[in-house]
Amino acid sequence: MTASAAAGAIARGWSKVRPHDSLDLLPITDGGDGFGEAIGGLLRAKVILTRTVDAAHRPCVAKWWWEPKTKTAIIESASAIGLAMLPPKRFHPFELDTFGLGRLIQAAVGKGTSRCLIGIGGSATNDGGFGLARALGWQFIDQRGCQIERWTDLLNLQRIRTPKRVRRRFDELLVAVDVQNPLLGKRGATRVYGPQKGVRPNDFQLAEGCLRRLAFVAKTELGLDFAKVPGSGAAGGLGFGLATFARGRLEPGIDLFAKLSKLTEHLRQADLAITGEGCIDHSTLMGKGVGQIGKACRRRKIPCIAVAGIAHPAANLRGAFDEVHALLDITSKKEAMTRAGHWLERLAQRIAAASFALDEASFLTDVPGR
Repeated sequence: MTASAAAGAIARGWSKVRPHDSLDLLPITDGGDGFGEAIGGLLRAKVILTRTVDAAHRPCVAKWWWEPKTKTAIIESASAIGLAMLPPKRFHPFELDTFGLGRLIQAAVGKGTSRCLIGIGGSATNDGGFGLARALGWQFIDQRGCQIERWTDLLNLQRIRTPKRVRRRFDELLVAVDVQNPLLGKRGATRVYGPQKGVRPNDFQLAEGCLRRLAFVAKTELGLDFAKVPGSGAAGGLGFGLATFARGRLEPGIDLFAKLSKLTEHLRQADLAITGEGCIDHSTLMGKGVGQIGKACRRRKIPCIAVAGIAHPAANLRGAFDEVHALLDITSKKEAMTRAGHWLERLAQRIAAASFALDEASFLTDVPGR
């Protein structure tokens, strides 16, 4: 579900139980799926359609957003190379790359974009931005002097050739990252997020080795060292790729959204906040929007309820919010996947009913003699 669709479902369910409450719907984005719709809506940008390829190099039409007055382009990586665009379990991440995103960047350049905002969450890839770089004209050369065309051959990388025309494509390229992980290591792209995309434990050595070699050669050949920068491991290392090969500046997506949406003002007027995502797990607290909303509410002493399709049972995760509820608390996984909107509305009704009961109990304890 998009953030706006989820917000609408929660609002409908809540209003059925508490019709007199004032609801302020603010669909958030931290740089993942829905980034374009959310940021494009805030900036009143219009949708542009561009032919490109998905992560498996199948032809597709992807949308991005354009605001002509400020010459601002908003690109959502997931609209071209998103995991949700691929048939489940048909492709292994070793067969996928970020080439299609490069075509969207070229389209934005062609429009005369001055400022480009790219949200990179929700990708199907783990290539460190290798495909993106190739689309922008970079060449990766092995020991024999041949061009490398698959990111899983990066173990043989010897040199990186810059594009013939090296120039700054935008005055400003902001890369909205939804997590703060580095490129490599135990908290890196491959080990933390690779399994969500189909990378198996026995694939870790090859995948990590390729990204490590890419980072090493980029440092020695180009003098660019972004592998340890927070967010460089976002979207399978796409954060690293955009910083290295497109001069992007990494910024937490929720911070960018907070500025544009005036999030603080919304929270200042709230008595209760409800936020959520598909799965609340250990990565929720690694810079993702839901975790950041929870922290912001805690600082302001605003009760915060988190909802999800599935919630990890770890106590520290549930301790980040006042309450955590999941669709799987009230229905099966199959039903939750196929009728998410219906069950999210039902879950919101259930939460609202419990809240109403608490209000009633509180009222009774305040009545003299009761």
